[in-house]
Amino acid sequence: MPWIQIKLNATAETAEPIGDMLMDDAGALSVTFLDAKDTPVFEPMPGETRLWGETDIVALYDAETDMDAVMSILKASPLLVEGFAHKIEQLEDKDWERAWMDNFKPMRFGQRLWVCPSWCDAPDPDAVNIMLDPGLAFGTGTHPTTSLCLEWLDGLDLNGKTVIDFGCGSGILSLAALLLGAEKVIGIDIDPQALQASKANAERNGVDDRLELYLPKDQPENLQAEIVVANILAGPLRELSPVIKSLMMPNGKLAMSGVLEAQAESVADCYRDELTVDDIIVKEEWCRITGQKA
Repeated sequence: MPWIQIKLNATAETAEPIGDMLMDDAGALSVTFLDAKDTPVFEPMPGETRLWGETDIVALYDAETDMDAVMSILKASPLLVEGFAHKIEQLEDKDWERAWMDNFKPMRFGQRLWVCPSWCDAPDPDAVNIMLDPGLAFGTGTHPTTSLCLEWLDGLDLNGKTVIDFGCGSGILSLAALLLGAEKVIGIDIDPQALQASKANAERNGVDDRLELYLPKDQPENLQAEIVVANILAGPLRELSPVIKSLMMPNGKLAMSGVLEAQAESVADCYRDELTVDDIIVKEEWCRITGQKA
């Protein structure tokens, strides 16, 4: 069936509230956030103002939707400036699942690790291969933050180690750790759908017997591990630094991502009281912060 797409720009502070409004009030079937730095600038209509924010929002509607009504809701919102830039376009009827499949290819991280969609043969059958399809939760290895964490895990000796995946999402980092030799991985996420996705992906890769999954309110007391990885966002990494540090055993190692280069030092400073922080690694403006607990 044909679709109508509306695209508009937002700042980091307004992106999620605008996305919620599009879903809850304006009837969008789906909402996607795109890094504005990595996508072409869409041309504003005459008289419109682009917010020059960090995020472009794309909302999808059935072709029969009254877009005038949608625009009325958006124009009345205090989240958007008057004359905000937007673009409405009709999308061709196509097999979107097939289009995604055609573009999602096996990817290599570090020396040993591959992430492969289920419809492709593993390029190296003797490598460590994660079979992972797009699903309920974000995280297929395509984003620089995920790739930075995968490369870090690939470079560790995880044999016999316990790993905590703080903000596990799709479970891609949990799966990598288990397939690279970790004895056990504990995945924690605030989203029940993320835990479902992690469980399903672990079953597909035959490692579900070594993966424990918890909502934060349900996790065991005094939980600690030799390795902790947290691929979330700069704000939570700062705010939750006491919690994340408490998850580390003495001499434990930590990797964090989801952090832009401009945010990296302020995040690292929240951990330097208990960790020796390594040099910060940058990839496409995103960073990985690693360190070891005293």
